[in-house]
Amino acid sequence: MNEPLLSVNDLRTHFETSDGTVLAVDGVSFAVERGETVCLVGESGSGKTVACESITKLLPMPPGKLVGGRIDFDGRDLTDCSPGQLSDVRGKRIAHVFQNPQGALDPVYSVGAQLVEAIRLHRDVSKRAARERGIELLDRVGIPEAAVRFDEYPHEFSGGMKQRVVIAMALAAEPDLLIADEPTTALDVTTQASILDLLNDIKAERDMAILFVTHDLGVVAEMADRVVVMYAGKVMERGDVHDVFETPAHPYTQALLRCLPGRGERRETIGGGFPNPTDPPTGCRFHPRCPHAVEDCIGGEQPALEPANNNETHRAACVFYDEDHDTEVVQESAADRAAQPSEQSKQQTDGGHATEGGNR
Repeated sequence: MNEPLLSVNDLRTHFETSDGTVLAVDGVSFAVERGETVCLVGESGSGKTVACESITKLLPMPPGKLVGGRIDFDGRDLTDCSPGQLSDVRGKRIAHVFQNPQGALDPVYSVGAQLVEAIRLHRDVSKRAARERGIELLDRVGIPEAAVRFDEYPHEFSGGMKQRVVIAMALAAEPDLLIADEPTTALDVTTQASILDLLNDIKAERDMAILFVTHDLGVVAEMADRVVVMYAGKVMERGDVHDVFETPAHPYTQALLRCLPGRGERRETIGGGFPNPTDPPTGCRFHPRCPHAVEDCIGGEQPALEPANNNETHRAACVFYDEDHDTEVVQESAADRAAQPSEQSKQQTDGGHATEGGNR
């Protein structure tokens, strides 16, 4: 069996602050195969972005520090690479697309000048050849009249068009892996859909792998081949996107899915608060908010990732999947979620047409 393109094993990235050590990524493992899309999903603060920026060491160090783990990319351990060796990988073989395209573009240089710089950074070509390549890339990512717009400045582009330009820059060196960190968050729904379609098309054309960071489960359903669910610096669940959506194994994943719109007149929310990253709870990090938590969830280390539903490729870090507990306590299917009344529906059932705001 071929090795995955990217393999992250027991990654630990911490930040030293005046309030203590922030355990941003605390023992995270996942893999990305060639030509597939893996989505990292979870609430803000789960460690998704830090995990991705740790791969190519884009983090400010200090205060950030890789304190443990291994990152293998195409058979090479990136944690042992010197800055010079890592620069040969960053941008050329692993490219990043970030959430805010405005921050990625310099307002005083034309879009074309910035594209030419990105191309020539990784390819020994003339300015003329780089310009031709840049226009070709702008056209490929859907910029109309690419040859004309090549010489325009970022402020002359809409938010969606700026994001397309950033994607074009990321594709300049034809990377093997594209890390896209919430690339559609600031865009309207229509533009978001077109950007996701673009990424899927480019992935298919180039057999490129994508590591996609998002908190939007709707985006996950559209983009992912596999899903890694993170919470408070830990992996709670991972598996094929269909397995995770149809039979979510971890109570945290189930809670996230119940937050999706479409169940009653309002979304549900996850009770409780996010844990203190400098002093996280022992045991399962989700146990203070988990409706199924028992004594075994509270002490010791985070539960190991165990096979869920007798599926070796679908795993959950929950004590109910070890041999000493009953998995039926936490098992839930898509049909079960659809059948469960939302909080709004419960209020309507229990109190006529009563709502939080009074009677209708």
